[in-house]
Formats: sequence, structure tokens, C-alpha cells
Amino acid sequence: MEQNFLSGQKGISILALRDKFKQVIMTNDSPKRIALSFSVGIFIGMSPFLGLHTIMGLAIAWICNLNKFVTIVGVYITNPWTIVPIYTFATWFGAKLLGFQQIIPHINWSEANFYQILIEMKPLLLPFLIGTTLLGFISGLIGYIIIYVSMRKKNSLVINKP
Repeated sequence: MEQNFLSGQKGISILALRDKFKQVIMTNDSPKRIALSFSVGIFIGMSPFLGLHTIMGLAIAWICNLNKFVTIVGVYITNPWTIVPIYTFATWFGAKLLGFQQIIPHINWSEANFYQILIEMKPLLLPFLIGTTLLGFISGLIGYIIIYVSMRKKNSLVINKP
């Protein structure tokens, strides 16, 4: 793993993300296939099926004849460092779309147990499902455009190179 220049600890860094983006752009495949592979990966990575993202990404890439490497890079947009903010925002987004006035339920933490917390969080299940699905679709669409334009730009630079 790369050394994170901000914290001095090993882990995710801007440089590592930039390197993955370069690897995706440098993949020798058509711009449409690479962009579609990446966008499908992002959609799957933001889906509510936590724990199944990698398997789903590989299975859909294989079934749809997508680039497996690029699909998995898209899937790993959500990782241990990004999953909590992404899922939190997606739940808030879904709740706002559904017209929720109060998003965070009142929990008596002094008497809370795991089962009680699950019951209190149940109303957030639908906003979570809707939010992650819509956010995944929007992010996948944005990812498709970014990768497609970048691939076309890279290909035009290679073709016009003297």
C-alpha cells in the first residue's frame, strides 16, 4: 500500500486514487466498454447490497462481457473509508425524496440494545434503498461521462501524436 502523505500512515490516498484512474484510462479497450464497465461498477458499489459488491461486480462484468478490472475499480469507490459517508448521505437523500421531516429516530441510548436499535432504524430502510439506488445511478452516469470523455481525449492525443 502507498504511504499517505497527509497522515504518514499506510492506506488510501489521493495518489492511489489518481493511479487507479490512470490505469482505467490506459486500459486497452473501447471508450464505451471502459466507461460502461466503470459506471456499472460504481452503481454496484453504491448499491444497498453491502458484502456482495465484489461478487456482483464480477458476475455482472462476466455476464455482460464488461472489463472486469475496470468494473471492480468502480465497485471499490465504496470502501471502508467511504462507505459510511456514502450510505449516510444516500439515506438522507432517500428520506428527503420521500418527504421525511425527522430522519434520525429518537433512541434511548441508556436502555438500547441491538434489537431495539434495529427496530428504531426500520423506518430508514426504504430511504436507504431508494437513496443508494438513485445515488448509484446518478454517480454511475457521471462516472460514465468522465471516463468516456477522458478515454476519447486520450485516444485523440494518441492518434494526433506526431
